[in-house]
Amino acid sequence: MTTTTVRATCPHDCPDTCALLVTVKDGVALEVKGDPDHPPTGGVLCTKVARYTERTYHPDRLLHPLRRVGRKGEGKFERISWDEALDTIAARLKEIAARDPQAILPYSYCGTMGLLQGEAMSGRFFHTLGASLLDRTICATAGATGYKYTIGASIGTDLEQFQDAKLILIWGGNPIASNLHFWTRAQEAKRRGARLIAIDPYRSLTAEKCHQHIALMPGTDAALALGMMHVLIEENLLDHDYIARHTLGFEELKTRTAEYPPARVAAICGITEAEVVELAREYGQTARRGEAVAIRLNYGVQRVHGGGMSVRAIACLPALVGAWRHAAGGAQLSTSGSFPSNKIALQRPDLLKHPARTINMVTIGDDLLRESSPQFGPKIEAVVVYNSNPVAVAPESDKVMRGFAREDLFTVVLEHFQTDTADYADIVLPATTQLEHLDTHTAYGHLYMMANNPAIAPLGEAKPNTEIFRLLAARMGFDDPCFAETDDELAAQAFDKKDVRAVHFDWESLKAKGWQKLNMPAAPFAEGGFPTPSGKCEFYSAQMRADGFDPLPAYLPPHESVASNPALGAKYPLSMISPPQRNFLNSTFVNVASLRAAEGEPHLDIHPSDAAARGIAHDDMVRIFNDRGSFTAKARVTDKARRGLVVGLSVWWKKLTADRKNANEVTSQNLTDMGRGPTFYDALVEVEKLVA
Repeated sequence: MTTTTVRATCPHDCPDTCALLVTVKDGVALEVKGDPDHPPTGGVLCTKVARYTERTYHPDRLLHPLRRVGRKGEGKFERISWDEALDTIAARLKEIAARDPQAILPYSYCGTMGLLQGEAMSGRFFHTLGASLLDRTICATAGATGYKYTIGASIGTDLEQFQDAKLILIWGGNPIASNLHFWTRAQEAKRRGARLIAIDPYRSLTAEKCHQHIALMPGTDAALALGMMHVLIEENLLDHDYIARHTLGFEELKTRTAEYPPARVAAICGITEAEVVELAREYGQTARRGEAVAIRLNYGVQRVHGGGMSVRAIACLPALVGAWRHAAGGAQLSTSGSFPSNKIALQRPDLLKHPARTINMVTIGDDLLRESSPQFGPKIEAVVVYNSNPVAVAPESDKVMRGFAREDLFTVVLEHFQTDTADYADIVLPATTQLEHLDTHTAYGHLYMMANNPAIAPLGEAKPNTEIFRLLAARMGFDDPCFAETDDELAAQAFDKKDVRAVHFDWESLKAKGWQKLNMPAAPFAEGGFPTPSGKCEFYSAQMRADGFDPLPAYLPPHESVASNPALGAKYPLSMISPPQRNFLNSTFVNVASLRAAEGEPHLDIHPSDAAARGIAHDDMVRIFNDRGSFTAKARVTDKARRGLVVGLSVWWKKLTADRKNANEVTSQNLTDMGRGPTFYDALVEVEKLVA
């Protein structure tokens, strides 16, 4: 018996992208630890990934190909061979492609963030096939689009600098649950005298540990940012030199912010006028003293109608006060734009020989139920799902389920477990977990290129996504040499070595070390140099005007709120948000017994006054409903949820709940103002006590 330590990377949809050390003895992974030498990880893992061996060796792991033998959704399958599975899939896809390959749809997202096991060989396969393209918008596109119009790319404050800030605004996120290693640095900043302010409709675990919590209504963040700008300008808490040299459109912005005095903003946001004024003053005065002020934006801000504009408005703040001058100042939404990843080489879009339509993954519920038409194109006849669980995570869930339940829809699912979506598959293919395959990663919360080495051999007959799509390509008769490239050869193409940020990239050395920091300045915009068309932070964006948007920051009310839609609000008077459970990551980890036990069962947090008005007591079972559907949960009567708001922490597997439903029964397929993203936190509901 021999014991070895293998360098790996956490693959999950989290900004931390931790460096892992996997202890392996006699071919068995015994322990997964954080790499103490990797600066962002610092040897610490979240409770989820610290138990990663429980997931890999879970008794319910899918280890063999399966074929459905029951009704769709019933979850009844029989074991078949890989040859039979591949032959069946190829035969059906060939038949459909002969009519129109656009009737075939890939459906995937960030079940792994790996550049290889994500969209490398799969991209090559679907481009060669000529399948419909998937608009992968279900998480971050609204905010990324708004940030890009303003800053130029998803580039921001380096994680490793936040501990030196003197004021940190944690806006629209709960990093204790979803960005642990940022929270570690925020806590260090706090110990050094920094002030932490949480801006969030919900008093989350993070908000409870900040000096102040501003509980605005969902979807009103742009108004708050504009109100802050109003005060900064009125009270001259500005860095005029930075504005003159490194921004565009200040005079136009000044005119716009005059429309958002604190009294109006307070009414929109459901907070006090004093909160607006004091937040702006604290932000501006701290910066004026020459101290670093930082904003950690997160994606909760942008899952509403005006989500793109919300991020855009917030992203204007650092340039107004010169916060970008400091390495510990500025803002971070995502660091993903810092990476020169070579997705064109990996995914080969040139293999698509004819134009293909694009299906938005947010509207999969509607789209699976559409018939062929000149506007839509062919009816969707086949879906290949990998790295995603749409039956649990996509909005307006009843439609999603009805779409996947179509007997004429051929569905293939690549998975580790028999998820809600896998229950609707015709063929299920067992995929490897991160401990069983090779991959390379970027990050969206730090600046390190990462490598993942396989620690153990694949369990059972599981195969990496890359290998599954190679095998499918061969069955389909695709003979382009790109399908013969190994995972190592793919990984060697992952980063553009000609780019100065990755000038030292070499795959073999990255594999050996596990991680390597990009060549980036500590303060990326200290002297301007924004990657916008003008090279400046664009308060006024000509590109936005050309794209049909208001070129200045603006407040766009939610699709659904009592103020913006009074008629709907009279019927459904409570706003609902469904942020992540601490021990889940989207729908990943829900089936790990120890983690699910920590969460207990689905809960709904409701304010005491809202509960009393409905005769609801703590621990009562309640029904949450609107015109789209309903789900049940146990009420927690608490002022963590502000008045007029209910909070259903998510995303539960449907099959693991009492009523086989989750919060996405009531979310909508409405899209954001820009980026065509989801509006999960833009929903009105009513709540009633369930009578036994």
